[in-house]
Amino acid sequence: MSKLSSALPFRPTLIAAAAAALAMASPALRAQQAEGAVPDAAPLETIQITGSWLGSGLQNSVKNFAGARTVLQKEDIDNTGAASIGDVLRRIPGVQSTDNSGTAGSTISLNIGVRGLTGRYSPRSTVLLDGIPLAVAPYGQPQLSFAPVSLNNIESVDVVRGGGAVRYGPQNVGGIINFRSRPVPDTPGLSGDASVRYNHFGEGGHNTQYSAFVGSQLDNGLGVALLYSGMDGSEWRAGSDEKVNDLGLKLRYKLDARSEVYGKLSYYDVTSRTPGGLTVAQYNATPFQNTRPTDFWDGERKGADVGYLNALSATQEFEIKAYYNESDRRSALINAAKTQRTYQPRSYQVLGIEPRYTQRFAAAGLTHDLTVGYRYLRERGDDNNYVQTVATGANGAISTFVNATDAHSFYVDDRIAYGAWRVTPGVRFERISSDRLDASAQRSFATDNDKALPSLNVAYLVNRALTVFANYQTSFGSVQNTQLNSQTAANPLNPELAKTHELGARWKTAAVSAEVTAFRLKFDNQIIQVPGSTPPVFQNIGATKHEGVETAVDYSFDDAGALAGLNLFANYSYTKAIQESGSTAGKDVPFYSRNTDTVGARYRIGAWTANLSSTHQTRQFSDAANTVAEAANAGVGEIPGFRLWNAQLNWKLPGKPGYEVLAGVNNLADKRYYTRNVDGNLGRMVGAPRMAYVQLRVAY
Repeated sequence: MSKLSSALPFRPTLIAAAAAALAMASPALRAQQAEGAVPDAAPLETIQITGSWLGSGLQNSVKNFAGARTVLQKEDIDNTGAASIGDVLRRIPGVQSTDNSGTAGSTISLNIGVRGLTGRYSPRSTVLLDGIPLAVAPYGQPQLSFAPVSLNNIESVDVVRGGGAVRYGPQNVGGIINFRSRPVPDTPGLSGDASVRYNHFGEGGHNTQYSAFVGSQLDNGLGVALLYSGMDGSEWRAGSDEKVNDLGLKLRYKLDARSEVYGKLSYYDVTSRTPGGLTVAQYNATPFQNTRPTDFWDGERKGADVGYLNALSATQEFEIKAYYNESDRRSALINAAKTQRTYQPRSYQVLGIEPRYTQRFAAAGLTHDLTVGYRYLRERGDDNNYVQTVATGANGAISTFVNATDAHSFYVDDRIAYGAWRVTPGVRFERISSDRLDASAQRSFATDNDKALPSLNVAYLVNRALTVFANYQTSFGSVQNTQLNSQTAANPLNPELAKTHELGARWKTAAVSAEVTAFRLKFDNQIIQVPGSTPPVFQNIGATKHEGVETAVDYSFDDAGALAGLNLFANYSYTKAIQESGSTAGKDVPFYSRNTDTVGARYRIGAWTANLSSTHQTRQFSDAANTVAEAANAGVGEIPGFRLWNAQLNWKLPGKPGYEVLAGVNNLADKRYYTRNVDGNLGRMVGAPRMAYVQLRVAY
């Protein structure tokens, strides 16, 4: 590792911090290293993956994965007491929820930033559901202003912050997030569960969340599962009514012991009232008020996917999947003077095909898992915009933009095993052609990009518990549909290119899980939206550099000890994201906190489980200039940091563990905090107040 480490452009202080953090995170490390030193020939993981989105071969193991990766299973998610996916992702090192959009506090969007990258609609991460892109247009509009996924239908969340760039993209500098929906049962007979949860906010309103799941594996090889999740009510702002329906039908047919056909039909719709930002005076008077009662966002998505998986032999695997989805998204936003209302109906159609083949073979004393894959994505859609005069109700002329993108992606990687070493070189080649036609003015914008994106992942399995790793990867983001409009002679937009390095270690035993990762990523020419611009204007802010350390530890006390049933966990991330060019060089990138952490404890005794946890983030800036003094309209200014505490108690009916009651309180101290948005409706956006909930689950 010495040669590899010296080749990575990390500062020595980051390396030292990483090593120290791992040592502190796992006090038992030195004592346990003697137990099974470096194995002469570490066992190879099976090639069979059956639905693992990361693909074939040795990449299944999270413990041995050559990059920063966190997987939360359904039980972990339930124990957080989270009411939304954003709440869950805040618990993962390096991940922040910014909510700096007009849909902040709403279930319609997902605003996740990783390692100091902009979080508004999660544009820097590749976000997937069962390995299929969630964005309405993965290349042309990767933002999740409309995120068709709900918490209760999710079985696990897999967040790869580094080391997974070759197979998914193009824009994955912010990692790869895969939500895995609840699987079709493997056992015969009918099984299922249902839940209902009531959330009551100390300010604002209340809502009810409900879910149902039923499935079976039939004797003829056909497996079926029906998933439903819904929500009805309001959030903590006045007039923040919301309604969600998320329905899925999953099918799996086992052709034989090695092969299967699988598929899913899905439907999702959401309607959300969005109160918008408040001025300083409005916030100080009543932070939960709604000055924009006519604003709303809604959307609908229908999708279908089908796949074929065949473990041809112990050394071969082939998988191909195809998917198609149609999305419609609408919004209405009133201007600050309350004289005009802007409507933005949009529609999208996405077709994707992805074949992949893996071959394991031995050569020159090495074992190779060579994977080749191809992905074709066809995007079509239109963006419409018109303005209504409030006083008369008259609609202005409709402006329409027609978008088309065809993207071809070919990748190859080879995971090479030599004793305890796992080395994976790989490359993805992207060819992207995008066209945008202004139907009203008969102007067209076009961009074509070809890019080869290499990567190298290295892992060393020190012993059964400890894996150390390092990696290098590249990410590429073409100019997106709505960004093309901003291109002028004075504001030429260039595609984004980013390079990421990681160095880390992961420790895993029955009692202790610990990880530490030092990272450094650099954008050549990052694109951001100019705050308050309507219609939105985008500009390159030049090079940015992001570096930091992420740590996490989880410790469960021995079942035979005095503290049996107690589990302690914590994570801490330090991120420094700096602009490197232009008039704001040396200043922080907007909307991220340098320090974030989560701490908590879980205690089980008999049928009872108690949870106490806290999340914290330090201050943020809302503009590239890092303005500290707040404007009267609250559009710019420092955003104070805050810490929140959550508690939960759950009880399982003795003798019938399928019957469970949960009750909890989020934001125990009723801490008042806020962020800002960068849309046309600038201002402070108050965070969730104290919220009490009770939930009933029944499984059969």
